[in-house]
Amino acid sequence: MNGAPRIDAGRLLASLEALGRFGALPGGGTNRLALSDADRAARDWTVDRMHALGMAVRVDAIGNVFARYAGTEQRAPVLTGSHIDTVRTGGLYDGNYGVLAGLEVVATLREAGLRTRRPIEVAFFTNEEGARFQPDMLGSLVAVGGLPLAEALATRGIDGATVGEELQRIGYAGQAPVGAPQVDSFVELHIEQGPVLHQQGLDIGVVEGVQGICWLEFTLEGCSNHAGTTPMALRRDAGLVAARITAFAHELALRYGGRQLATVGAVELRPNLVNVIAQRAVMTVDLRNTDGAALARAEAELLGFATRCAAEQGVVLGQRRLARFDPVAFDPTLVELVAQEAQALGLGTLRLPSGAGHDAQMLARVCPSAMIFVPSVDGLSHNPGEHTEAHHLVQGAQVLLQVLTRLANRAG
Repeated sequence: MNGAPRIDAGRLLASLEALGRFGALPGGGTNRLALSDADRAARDWTVDRMHALGMAVRVDAIGNVFARYAGTEQRAPVLTGSHIDTVRTGGLYDGNYGVLAGLEVVATLREAGLRTRRPIEVAFFTNEEGARFQPDMLGSLVAVGGLPLAEALATRGIDGATVGEELQRIGYAGQAPVGAPQVDSFVELHIEQGPVLHQQGLDIGVVEGVQGICWLEFTLEGCSNHAGTTPMALRRDAGLVAARITAFAHELALRYGGRQLATVGAVELRPNLVNVIAQRAVMTVDLRNTDGAALARAEAELLGFATRCAAEQGVVLGQRRLARFDPVAFDPTLVELVAQEAQALGLGTLRLPSGAGHDAQMLARVCPSAMIFVPSVDGLSHNPGEHTEAHHLVQGAQVLLQVLTRLANRAG
């Protein structure tokens, strides 16, 4: 969009640093689990910024926060945003960047005295990371009607607290309804969290969709016994079965090739002693693929192997699915608009899928949606060393401004 106002780089970067102080870790990074005290403080700070911009703020029943910059017409809003919760060892940019860049867009338009036809809303969604409560993207899933509110509120976290209890405790159990949002379109700006843009020296990722995700948890019950006196053939070793499932998941991903991924991210052994055979193992497997049918085959094959392996070793297998989301293709018209606006600014672009899950894949259920990526240095994320160069952060926010402005001013 020719003649568009320019993002204030200093203000955007300062806001990212300021938000990073909530839950700050020694030596850098953040620990701001969803609905924790640090999350409450970060929410309060962000809502204060929304009010300072003259935006009308509402909080829904799952704690999602929406701030509206009024348009000249009463229409469904163009929505942007992301999340401000982090994993235990998070960085400054994951999620936070999309929220604060959205507020920077509003600040820039407001300073220029500009109003779009449709309202522009900036949101942050509850528990996107899934690090405290599962599934991930819980807030946006409830917002679009994909998960019943009562079930979400009853979800118990890793520390025993429920979502509903913690929303009440921190003061973010809102009154706005969930399940049928009136949204014109949604655009989420995010760091890539992968190495592709950085390695290729490109500025903007034009995200075509999000790969499917399946999270599985296995509980393996064997028998603890003395490591020095129990013959190998007479063992019921839960740790052995966990190790074999881990190796099988890795080999499965290599055999499938393409965009199939498999990760064993958590393994807990009991009694976890050097000279005792493991009686119990609890482990997770994260499967991802852009091909929904291939993802389903991988899940079935993994479950089959785990069942056979446990039976062979005399170990009792329990299993549950923690999360399952199909691949999502973003709206082609919005994807093309992102590409056009980035290229109009002279930025190098690449069309690519998202390897991580995002709130945009939930909003895509109810409105045209798209995402914009900026590079992550060395592909590092969910790590205190997560970094995106300042000029890329500013470029991404400028692309967001121009995309939102085009969407909010279009006829029809």
